[in-house]
Amino acid sequence: MTETVTFQLNWEPNGFQAPYFLAREEGFYADEGLDVEFVEGHGSPFAAEQTAKGRSDLGLSGGSAVLSVRSQGLEPLAVAAVSQKTPATIYTLRDTFGEPFTEPEQLRGRRVGPSATKTRILTLQLLEDRGIRDDVEVDDVQKHTHHRVEHQLLDGDIDAAVGVVTNGKELEREYDRVADELLIGNYLDVYGMTVVTNPEFAAENPETVRSFLRATARGWELATNDPDRAVDALIARNAQLEHNREVEHMKFLASAEDLQFTEFVREAGWGHFDERRWENLGEMLAETDLLESPVDPAEAWTNEYVDDSDPTIANYAERIGRYSSD
Repeated sequence: MTETVTFQLNWEPNGFQAPYFLAREEGFYADEGLDVEFVEGHGSPFAAEQTAKGRSDLGLSGGSAVLSVRSQGLEPLAVAAVSQKTPATIYTLRDTFGEPFTEPEQLRGRRVGPSATKTRILTLQLLEDRGIRDDVEVDDVQKHTHHRVEHQLLDGDIDAAVGVVTNGKELEREYDRVADELLIGNYLDVYGMTVVTNPEFAAENPETVRSFLRATARGWELATNDPDRAVDALIARNAQLEHNREVEHMKFLASAEDLQFTEFVREAGWGHFDERRWENLGEMLAETDLLESPVDPAEAWTNEYVDDSDPTIANYAERIGRYSSD
């Protein structure tokens, strides 16, 4: 008997989400007795809220959004780490800086424009950690989209923008101007994307959650070893992305190569959380205006549903070809 579960995406289908569509197309969810229905989203906070309210069984949301939504009185529960690093990125144009942008210290005397509250907070924390917070002008988040910030950068109104990994490379591709990206996750030890559910659903359907995570891990394994196949599955879900195949491929590669794998994954296996990193994130957000009330990070996550007996989860590093011999 097949069980239908809804999976709330953080955004519309894109390259970052290719492994989930591949897992469904390859029958990995079906092998676990699941029929997964994807629901398009409007950002990580939206996904966390919808899942916490029980409007979706599971969801895809960033770690900072999980804590932010919990501070509003809801209880999204993170049950697996998808990306070990935040995708937040500071990017600029080479001709603006006059040299490759490789270190945060190069932002001294510069003006930076973030496209979202969470990326602004991460940027401020990075600057604080590097001791240059007072030397960099960071704009407030206005009512504009990523594309508005992008055009501010192109017009020279700001020296650097803050978005997500590949935003700079997309700019480079479209306007034929060399761009550089600085991944904030290489400097701040906080989580990126997580699989979330609500405590009631998990408590009543523990095997469903475990089954979903096992199949998802298989999707990530296959996608990372065969990116073209993953992008094909994504485009099969949304044919309109065919004209943007190169960018979607780039997004997935960035996610697989820069965000999902760390030495912790090699040691602990796919999907596990490290308590210390949640504490770091909680402390960082507590110093900002992102949390509406105090939150205990320890209540926001669990490793209970990550099946350590599953070969893909337990031996993930060995099964990912590019990392097996590192």
